[in-house]
Amino acid sequence: MKILLIGEYSRLHNSLKEGLLVLGHDVSIVSNGDGFKKYPIDFSVEAKLSYSKSFFLVRQFFLKYLNFDFASFEQGIRFYFLLPKLKGFDVVQLINERPIQTSFWLEKYLLKKIISHNKKMFLLSSGVDYISVKFLLERKIEKSIMNPYFENPKAKNEYSYVVEYVSEKSKDLHQFVYENCKGIIASDIDYVLPLVGNKKYLGLVQNAVNHLKIEYQTPVIDSKIIIFLGINQWNQHQKGITYFKAALNIIKANFIDKVEIIIAENLPYEIYIKSYDSAHILLDQCYAYDQGYNGLEAMAKGKVVFTGAEKEFLEMYQLKENEVCINAKADVDYLVSKLTFLVENPAEILRISKNARAFIEREHDYIMVAKKYLEVWKNEI
Repeated sequence: MKILLIGEYSRLHNSLKEGLLVLGHDVSIVSNGDGFKKYPIDFSVEAKLSYSKSFFLVRQFFLKYLNFDFASFEQGIRFYFLLPKLKGFDVVQLINERPIQTSFWLEKYLLKKIISHNKKMFLLSSGVDYISVKFLLERKIEKSIMNPYFENPKAKNEYSYVVEYVSEKSKDLHQFVYENCKGIIASDIDYVLPLVGNKKYLGLVQNAVNHLKIEYQTPVIDSKIIIFLGINQWNQHQKGITYFKAALNIIKANFIDKVEIIIAENLPYEIYIKSYDSAHILLDQCYAYDQGYNGLEAMAKGKVVFTGAEKEFLEMYQLKENEVCINAKADVDYLVSKLTFLVENPAEILRISKNARAFIEREHDYIMVAKKYLEVWKNEI
């Protein structure tokens, strides 16, 4: 089959593409590379002019006085000129409802062109969208990325792009995509919860991880246990970074001679993935039920990852608590307790590390996951 993947987050579509290529399919990705992360892509819509130094003041003027983002508009224009190359695909998959990340009216226009020039379109629920944000704003679950929005007034600015997904413009785009896609696929349990009972929900297909590209690193603890925290300044409240930082300050004071802490911010993917090679423990996110893509890749390397591992996840994969990762919570005392246990029991780090790698190979193998996508797509064609 000829497959077009539109949009990229956290290397999700790249790993899926690699699995599909092994199975003999023709696959292309069109995206902006996810900003500073710069993931590999086949067709780029990156707003190079808008982010250039020479255009900086012009973009800021339009943003401040006209509330117009030249960068998102430029992405749409670049996508428009790619349209002749984006025809004749058997399957098109959108990474979310707004995968081109341009103006709402232009996004809808461009997606109409994609629909008219290709066979079938599917929607992936792998990030915020109208359905998930509406669900989370109704506070139907205890643990979600929206918790800081309700609890911390200082965090509200970070959520402006999130709550925009329930605006009238976004709702209109959602309805258009929803009506024109064959169905919606969830990438992990966090995205399953808002879709339960939805007639277009096609099921969960877990994230694909190309573990052949990720070398397992057996934990070697010579003197200090190394803890890594990676920060993206644009979503740090959603990840619970405040709680991780507070816990690390206590751990550092309690184990000054036993622990080394590494903190990295806003790194491109190729640098980020190597930046925690020396770490034994990686702090990922506090508000999830399941692991995100960064957490999965760290688990493949053999890191003990603090991430989502709620009972829904444990039941789905028939696991025990603390078997393949550590369930993180927005609770400093809880995090300190879990970190303290690992520092005082380094054998546990080795045990969880081995389990984590085995779990990725067993449940997230990129070829196995690619086959699952093909099965879903074919059943709906």
